[in-house]
Amino acid sequence: MGSATTHALTAVRGSLGALGRGDLRVAEGLLAASRVLSTSAPLRSALIDPEADITAKGALVKQVFGSSLPAPAVTLLQEAAAQRWSNDHDFVHGVEEIGVRVAATAAGAADVDGQLLSFARTVASEAELELALGSKLSPTEAKTTVVDRLLGATDTADPATVAIVRHLVQNPRGRRIGAMLREAAAVVADQRGFQLATVTTAVPLSAAQRGRLEKSLNAASGRTVKLDTTVDPAVIGGVRVQLGDDVIDGSLLHRLENLKQRLAG
Repeated sequence: MGSATTHALTAVRGSLGALGRGDLRVAEGLLAASRVLSTSAPLRSALIDPEADITAKGALVKQVFGSSLPAPAVTLLQEAAAQRWSNDHDFVHGVEEIGVRVAATAAGAADVDGQLLSFARTVASEAELELALGSKLSPTEAKTTVVDRLLGATDTADPATVAIVRHLVQNPRGRRIGAMLREAAAVVADQRGFQLATVTTAVPLSAAQRGRLEKSLNAASGRTVKLDTTVDPAVIGGVRVQLGDDVIDGSLLHRLENLKQRLAG
């Protein structure tokens, strides 16, 4: 992500506060707009052209989306188009992120990030399901039908979760389904003021161990950290933590691999 995109996202995120509690219709509108943008290179180019007049870009947004999206979604799109982006793909990704953030606020206290991570684990555990949702050959309608059947069957998935997953399977843009779900969960967590840490251990952590680890990660990151734990016997022992882009690998497997490399050298 370029510096221009970083500044653009910061500016548009700042506009979310004016919405108050988000409206899921606004979130769905922004996600739909990102799908339209992903299929139209001329529209993307026109909206991120740094030489174009901001008022003209705002008018173009209203012309294209004004009749189909809620007014707050159009306003946020106009705000996004007014920023300078590193490239057109970052612009699409940015609109998608803002849509996910609005969905997070619309969900209130619902555990949307947890539901997204749970669905990611379900997909990862079933090869046929991962193929059905991730294959370019699968019709979009078939993918959304699968999502509705799986998430709707439990009656526990929040509508915001369903909206996010439905969008992701319709618009992967070369991304794997598991990676998209985890990224969306991280965005939801960030919007709510905490950070996700993926923790992998050989055996389940006890409540006391979870508490100590959370306390240590809170202190290290300066933010409230929520653990997403995974059990993988392959790590043998110890713990592996991924916190954003940082990886802390204290697993026995990692230490054995390091020892093997030193002995080979």
